[in-house]
Amino acid sequence: MSNEELSQIFTRIADLLEIKGENRFKVLAYRRASESIRSYPDDVSSLSQEELVDIPGIGQALAEKIVEYSQSGQLKFLNKLEKEVPPTLLELLEVPGIGPKRINLFWKSLGVTTLDELEEAARSGKLINLPGMGEKSTARILAGIQALRLKKKRYPIHEAETIAQEWKERISQVEGVQYIEIAGSLRRMCPTIGDIDLVGSAESSLKVMDFFVSQPEVVEVLSQGDFKSSIRLINGVEVQLWLQPKEKFGSLLQFVTGSKNHNVRLRELANKQGLSLSERGFVTNDLKEIFCEEESKVYSTLGLAFIPPELREDRGEIEAAAKNNLPNLIQREDLVCDLHLHSEWSDGKHSLREMANAAMNSGLKLIALTDHSSSAPTSREEDKLTIEDISKRTQAIRELQDEMKDKLIILNGIEVEILLDGRLDFPDKVLEAFDLVIASIHLGLDQTPKQLTKRLLSAIQNPLVDMIGHPGGKGLFASGAQELDWQRIFAASNKYNTILEINSNPLHLFLDDIHARQAARSGVLLAINSDAHTTSNISQIKYGLGIGRRAWLTPENVLNASEPNEVLEWINNRRAKSAGR
Repeated sequence: MSNEELSQIFTRIADLLEIKGENRFKVLAYRRASESIRSYPDDVSSLSQEELVDIPGIGQALAEKIVEYSQSGQLKFLNKLEKEVPPTLLELLEVPGIGPKRINLFWKSLGVTTLDELEEAARSGKLINLPGMGEKSTARILAGIQALRLKKKRYPIHEAETIAQEWKERISQVEGVQYIEIAGSLRRMCPTIGDIDLVGSAESSLKVMDFFVSQPEVVEVLSQGDFKSSIRLINGVEVQLWLQPKEKFGSLLQFVTGSKNHNVRLRELANKQGLSLSERGFVTNDLKEIFCEEESKVYSTLGLAFIPPELREDRGEIEAAAKNNLPNLIQREDLVCDLHLHSEWSDGKHSLREMANAAMNSGLKLIALTDHSSSAPTSREEDKLTIEDISKRTQAIRELQDEMKDKLIILNGIEVEILLDGRLDFPDKVLEAFDLVIASIHLGLDQTPKQLTKRLLSAIQNPLVDMIGHPGGKGLFASGAQELDWQRIFAASNKYNTILEINSNPLHLFLDDIHARQAARSGVLLAINSDAHTTSNISQIKYGLGIGRRAWLTPENVLNASEPNEVLEWINNRRAKSAGR
């Protein structure tokens, strides 16, 4: 249990007590304890009660609570407090201009306990006549709620990346800019992004900041300073620009990349070594500064191997770096095969030839053209591959392969639908004709997790199914994906030697990084595919790669990181073994 987690528990208690209207000294005691725990250099949860009282701000009563929570993961006092004060009130603290006293007033006077209820009360005029309120105060609260909702909105990674790249390029053209990079959750390749962080260095930070906040898309300047400014764009996206002198750029890039939990662990490690760490670099106990123009110096100063951005989530990467035991993460150049592409034979937008040429031009050596079977939901009835179409399409692929010869290997594949009862859309006799079979679920995603799991297991056990496409659902926020019986799915995939896919479409990045890492640890072979429906979609494989790297995958975990002859050998061997089941 990290110091950060314990600190957050004590902050939560302080916030609830303040909303409840408790004595301010009691509230301050919990806030002081929270800060002491957060900044303490050692693991607080490993200390005895006697050792805990030596920490400034921790008395016997608070020490008892730390021991209770560390040992059980529960805190009776907090459970009791959450029954007295609705925890949903904590979200109201995030609304600009609303403090605990006003929240208490809204709660006790109007029964408001959620952000939606507060907005309804404000719009209906119920707040205006409360003590200390009025039309202007109500208007400010409504504006604050709107700002909070915009702030909480998350954007798919490809949308955020487009905006970030545009702003990076724009700022790089400002005279005197030395470095400019994308940081934050986007650099860590998180599937969704809350806001965009850019970091840089320049000869004149004031000049760059003035340029940044004065662009025509800016509808609100949230803050402006010499070293950090924040803006809101006309589309609601918030962008932050951080600047430091050139010699401090590496520490700034590391700090803003995050994650928060990763940075907390680094600061704890620095404290143990007699250092303090911030976005400006290190400061020793005798106040000497250690500058880091290169990000790698932050890690080497702490005695760590460089940790790739995608791993920085406090999931064991710091311990692995200390032992020089980080994985040899999969890279873009490893992905020389793509086993999931569509053409105009189903809902793709380009011909077989156009897809093949685009794949070859992007450096691929082998592709599988895997158009949808007839039951897959598409926008037009003609965007489906029927059984009657298969022989014509197969002949077209064979002719194209003969033309391209040694330039590109093209597999005749299919993405067959797993029907509601677990059967496949095409019969086995039809599927036998394909070089590669992907089975996916697009229909019935509103079924229970138990039903969805049963359908996936049925497909995994079919000897003709080589791969499960985007397991977990189709859609970035698909419900139920976390509740599937993943251990049974992983066990079956291992038993029947069926690949699980990391799909690179940025709107359905499944498997996600957590389940992909679990799958690899379970011995499951994975594939990272583009699921391209246009020639330009082939490049979106970088998003699946990001998931793979966040999952600690190496090339050995991913089939299509192998050379074409190895992929073909694997498919042939699997088919031979399956035939003998």
